[in-house]
Amino acid sequence: MRMHSIDRARGSLLALLFCCNLPLIAQDGGTPKPPEPAKPAQTPEPPAQRPPRTGGAPPSEDSFRYGSPPSLAKGTTQEQMWPAATAEGWAKPCLIPWQRNFEDALAVSKATGAPILVCVNMDGEIASEHFAGVRYRDPATAKALERYVCVIASVYRHTARDYDEQGHRVVCPRFGTVTCSEHIACEVELYGKYFEGKRISPRHIMLDFDGKKSYDVYYSWDTATVFTAFTKGVENLPLPQKLPHDDMPIPQRVASADAIDRSAVEKAYEGGNQEARLAILRSVIASRSVDQDDVLRLAIFGLDLECARAARQALAQSDSESSIDVIAEALKVSLDPKERDALVAAAARLGEKYPRARTLAALHEGLAMNSTQITAASGPEAASASAAEYAANVQERGDAAQERPSDPAARLAFAESLLARVSEGEKDPRWTRILLEDARANAEEAAKLGFRGWRLDATLAATYDQLGQENLALDHALKAVEAGMWSAAQSEIEATDFVKVRVLALFAQSRQQAIRKAYQEKAKWPPEWLADINAAYAKLVVHPLVSDDNLISYYDFLNWLGGSRRAGALLEDALARFPDSAQLHERLRSRILWEKGERGPAELESVYAARLAKPEPSKQLTWFAGYAELVAAETFRRRNDFEHALTAYQHGIDYYERNIAEVPDGRDSCDHFIALARAGRARVLLERGELEAAMTELLAAFQRRASTTGAMDGLNITPGMTALMLHSRLVAANKTELASKLQSTMDAMDQKLFAEPDFASQGAQRGNRRQGR
Repeated sequence: MRMHSIDRARGSLLALLFCCNLPLIAQDGGTPKPPEPAKPAQTPEPPAQRPPRTGGAPPSEDSFRYGSPPSLAKGTTQEQMWPAATAEGWAKPCLIPWQRNFEDALAVSKATGAPILVCVNMDGEIASEHFAGVRYRDPATAKALERYVCVIASVYRHTARDYDEQGHRVVCPRFGTVTCSEHIACEVELYGKYFEGKRISPRHIMLDFDGKKSYDVYYSWDTATVFTAFTKGVENLPLPQKLPHDDMPIPQRVASADAIDRSAVEKAYEGGNQEARLAILRSVIASRSVDQDDVLRLAIFGLDLECARAARQALAQSDSESSIDVIAEALKVSLDPKERDALVAAAARLGEKYPRARTLAALHEGLAMNSTQITAASGPEAASASAAEYAANVQERGDAAQERPSDPAARLAFAESLLARVSEGEKDPRWTRILLEDARANAEEAAKLGFRGWRLDATLAATYDQLGQENLALDHALKAVEAGMWSAAQSEIEATDFVKVRVLALFAQSRQQAIRKAYQEKAKWPPEWLADINAAYAKLVVHPLVSDDNLISYYDFLNWLGGSRRAGALLEDALARFPDSAQLHERLRSRILWEKGERGPAELESVYAARLAKPEPSKQLTWFAGYAELVAAETFRRRNDFEHALTAYQHGIDYYERNIAEVPDGRDSCDHFIALARAGRARVLLERGELEAAMTELLAAFQRRASTTGAMDGLNITPGMTALMLHSRLVAANKTELASKLQSTMDAMDQKLFAEPDFASQGAQRGNRRQGR
């Protein structure tokens, strides 16, 4: 395990807008879907003996330079070299004073003459866990790093949100002082500048005053090497200058980028009277060298209307990219039209430099528009062609197409009937494929013979969609709508509901992809596209043939628009129609954790308990309730609330046992998550020092489903990793009998289950979900 590569995970506004970021999930890859058996991350073949645990990539050149051995010392395990933090250790504060972003670090480095230290960390990897839970909380480490300007880089999120309802910062429980978005954004920026295409963790990079690397230590086989680098890196440098901090009045500290000064200004604003707050805001407006966006956020979300107005005025004048997110938040509430126009104008001005701002400006311009492509007078509320009639006439239309092979209208009519047969739910997939291929061939032939119009494009769009030819389907759906399929003036024969729903959904998807593409290419896009998307979803949501995928897309779109209340109502309606949709439950969990903040995990438990108490709940709801409990348990663990974590895990186990009784076919899936829950309890008990109780839970996990032993949970920890750590602790505690029993149990199992997990693949999965791919 030790130090391991991790994949890139970009964070961007558009990713947050187009997809639901669900950072806290107990999983073994992907969105869980009951009752199918959940598969572990790998399906191993048992080797003859346990693989050696001293391999891996060689240490970096700087690691060797500072004394790293080429491999782990003989007789030493990784668990002994990098022991995991105890519950008591995690409860200690992180003592490293991280800067909030790399730009701030550069400014502080320039002001003090201190070099920058980049610390890279990831969840689950054994050495990273040791540094995060032990070393960064140790006064000796803080002392060793006091001559550095420190930044933390990690792609994993540990809180559902970065700010609460009042605009207060929600700091990361793993690293302290920074928010999760800050350490994620820092990692993304530094990856391109200093990581040389390698995501390795833990990693410590010292940067000289000109931004060049002085050392880059990773893959060392001990911790002494890292601390030697900390010392040797600065031993010939002059002592850095100390910033005045408390010697400066608060209005002057507004001009400092240092995290200590930023925090002091924010605390002074929160604790001051109106006069003091306005003085700080005036200083923020006057001093443009440092962006104090968190102070502006406090003002905007505060109860003082005059301060909020002053903050919006400051935002309207801002030239900072970091102000874009605050402008977006400010525009979500009801505002005076002049103030709203000023903020939208500021976004448009910032859009000349930053694509995110261009997107924000176009979004709010598009909200005020009506679609010219989809009008209120057309849509599902109008009469649709009868799919049953079309399907029943397939023979007649086929004969007509055969008798008049050069008649494009006959060809298209036959294609429409074939497609209608598909919409009736033909059971044999091979026959369905034949029908679709014939429909495609006849529609394409109609096009070659000169047929034009939305009917042709709509038929082709629905056919290509069913055949999995996404790009062609999107292209023809766009053509069908632009040709007048949904205009008030269209008077041609109606399409079937099957075709109408698919064309609408594809059209909305096409517009969304176009916006995403424009954003990525830093190009402008017309606000009318937003009006088209909104109009398409407005018709889809009321249609009886709408799918949960359609509603999920609309829900994500509403969140993007900032329509949280409307999105919440849509989610409830969608769950009523599709109570067993895994993706909808994913959104529900994420929404609860986001909205409720600190109360999120407890609220998650309460919401599912209340849903189960309603009359005639879905039998699968106990499965989703069990999964929600595991998510809650992991959230509690990230907050070091171990007692509530243990309780949540047990509740999850109880729900899965109920699901087995109610839906026996899904037993394997339930057994998988019960095993993860048992292993999660074992890890908590291990960190609390309750070794015998941890042993009981871990053996129960193995017995429940041994193949789950190699699967990662939401904290990137496998039951196998916990077993190895527990064995090390038992040996250290001289509990020989228990250690021997655990060892013999592990020896009897597939040894690859205890091998180093594929952290890179796990990071890629999380990064892809974050980007909505």
